[in-house]
Parts: sequence; structure tokens; C-alpha cells
Amino acid sequence: MAKKRTEKSGAPSSVNYAKWGYIFILPFFAVYIFFTLVPQFLTIYNSFFESYRVGLQQVGPNFVGLENYKTLFSPDSSGVVLVLKYSFNTMWMWFLGAVPQFVIALLLAIFFTSYRLNIKGQSFFKTVIYMPNLIMAAAFSMLFFTLFSRVGPIQALLVKWGWIDASFDFFSRRVTVRGMIALMNFLMWFGNTTIVLMAGIMGIDQSLFESATIDGANSVQVFFRVTMPLLMPIFVYCLITAMIGGIQMFDVPQVLSNGNGAPNETTRTLVMYLNGYLRNKNFGMAGAISVFIFAVTGILSGFVYRRLTAQYKEPTRQRRRRKGDVL
Repeated sequence: MAKKRTEKSGAPSSVNYAKWGYIFILPFFAVYIFFTLVPQFLTIYNSFFESYRVGLQQVGPNFVGLENYKTLFSPDSSGVVLVLKYSFNTMWMWFLGAVPQFVIALLLAIFFTSYRLNIKGQSFFKTVIYMPNLIMAAAFSMLFFTLFSRVGPIQALLVKWGWIDASFDFFSRRVTVRGMIALMNFLMWFGNTTIVLMAGIMGIDQSLFESATIDGANSVQVFFRVTMPLLMPIFVYCLITAMIGGIQMFDVPQVLSNGNGAPNETTRTLVMYLNGYLRNKNFGMAGAISVFIFAVTGILSGFVYRRLTAQYKEPTRQRRRRKGDVL
């Protein structure tokens, strides 16, 4: 009777959780498709067309095939391939800031998560470390521009101490401008990297560290034999996301070099190069540069992922082969 009563009332016997899960994530996929995926395909599509503006006259869109890509990799009047030059500028400035970023972040993460030291007031230190990440990059750049300008306090102090003369200009030298950009990227992002790495280390079972210590391993051995292998997935994630952000570097060098990549375009990045074509409404060349940036990002990310995770995947593959041989 109970079974018949249930069938007559039409009440479901169980809830279809999978259906509701798909319904809840549907808005994300809708936004992603319309605002990210579709523009990506349109960018690739536009890269095969000639579309630019001369004064008030719009030229195109006319299909030109790979002509935009040929133009992109053609040398200019001085024999320099600009896209390769700006790629080198971008990666060099990111590398200068990323190396100290990850070294300092790793040291701080190990320091704050050490059970031996048991640092007090971790919440306060985490807040202080993360605070530079909350400042807008444009505001941070304007701060550095004011500090290191010809009438700024840094120049006045160095002149007073006799380290430089009054004619020295920080923004006319390639080394100092690139150094400032790298320093700003380091200050803005090392806190975020530290917090993520701390979360990864805190997720490692503490008994593993205790076992290594009991077996006589010192701090360096524990770091390289226990911490880093188990932290590698988080470390790779931080490294790849930092590299993607570095390839898309724009706001800091844009503000600090007044948009022209001074001195002598040594601080012009790939996205600044792209922005120049967008400003001139040359959507064909802008699309070609965007595709180039996408390809470089994908290749480098795949290379870094495979190189850093290969040694940890190899034992798993060997175990699978041995199991296959046994079976």
C-alpha cells in the first residue's frame, strides 16, 4: 500500500543531485563561452584579415591569410624583428622579479609554517606580507615614478651621500628602469605566492617531517626530500600563473615609461606592442600578436609543467609497467 501511495502522489524517491549540480554551474559556462571563448575564436579569426583605419577611412576587413603573421615576423628598417625584441624585454623583466619572488616566498613560507619555531602572530605577518598585492599596479608605478624622479627623495638622498651626481636620471638608463619594474613586480606578488605556498606546506602531513627528523635528516635534506616533492604541484601552479602574468605584463612598464618603453623601447612589452595596434584600430595585426602571445604562453606553460613534474611522475609509470608485467 505504501508503494502504491507513493506512486499515486508522484513524489520522487530520491533527489537528482547531478542535475542540480549542472544547473548551478551553468551560469559560469554561459559567461565563459560568451565573454572568453567566443572572443578568443574571434581574435584568431580576425588575425587572418586586413582591418585598420587611415584617418576617418576604414580599410577592410579583407581576407589576407597569413600576411599579418608574415608582417609580424618581418624585420623593420633597422633589421630588428620587433615582436622578438619585445618578447625578450618581457621575459627578462619578469625573470628579474620572479627569481627573488619565489626564493623569498619559499623561505618565508617555510619560516612561518615551521613547527620548531612556532612563530606567533602569523595572521599579522600574513596581512603585512599580502598588503602590497592590494595596491593597484598603476598607483604603485606612480609612487615609484615620484620616488625616483629627478626631484624625488631617492635622488636627493643619493646625491647628498655622494653616490651619484645631480645629472643622474633613473629613467634614462635601461638597467635602472628594468630593475625598478622587476622590483615592483616582486613587491606586489611575493606576498600572494607566500600565502599559497604556506597553504601547500600546511597541507603536508606533519608526521612525515617528524619521521625524517628522527631518521637524522637535517633541515636542508627535509626541504629537498620531503617538502619540495610534496609541494611541487602547488609550486608549479604558482610558477605557471606567475609566468602567464609576466607574459601579459603591461600596467607597470606602461606607467613607468610613459607608454613609449623608454629608454629606447627597452621596457616595451608584448602587451604594450599589442595595445599600440589596438589604439590605431589595426585589429588584424592586434589579432596576430594576441595569437602569438597565446601560443608562447601555452608552449612555455607546457614545457615548465612537464619539466618540473616529470621526475615525480616517472615512479608512477614504472609501477604501472611492473603491474602490467605481473598481470
